[in-house]
Amino acid sequence: MNDLAGNDLAGYFFEDLSVGMTSSYGKTVTEADILLYAGVSGDTNPLHLNREFAADTPFGECIAHGMLSAGFISTIFGTKLPGPGCVYLSQNLRFKAPVKVGDTVIAKAEVTELIPEKKRALFKTQCFVGDTVVIDGEAQIMVPTRS
Repeated sequence: MNDLAGNDLAGYFFEDLSVGMTSSYGKTVTEADILLYAGVSGDTNPLHLNREFAADTPFGECIAHGMLSAGFISTIFGTKLPGPGCVYLSQNLRFKAPVKVGDTVIAKAEVTELIPEKKRALFKTQCFVGDTVVIDGEAQIMVPTRS
């Protein structure tokens, strides 16, 4: 089944999940992505948008918003694992390295614990650029059930 935007509505019910299940999502970050994120979020920090300003920072150039890359984790949860209908309850994030224009970010999520009485799943979440972990964290998701 698809929604009005043509998105696949298939996903996992809580009963289908098991510890160790994984999913990933990848995207190459463009300058347009950064500009659009700044516009939608209101975060116009010149570190992300102004080359001259960013040149004088430890990064030496503009970097993507950390939350832009963190959003790719949300993509996994809402579209793949568990998928449509789940509810993001919490997420902690540790930003480990910058993401720059042209970097391909691979977000990964792994089920680490299931809490049957609450229909909750805990996940290890990470984003990588190549072999470098750029974001590390954990999430808790409420997952729909069959009943």
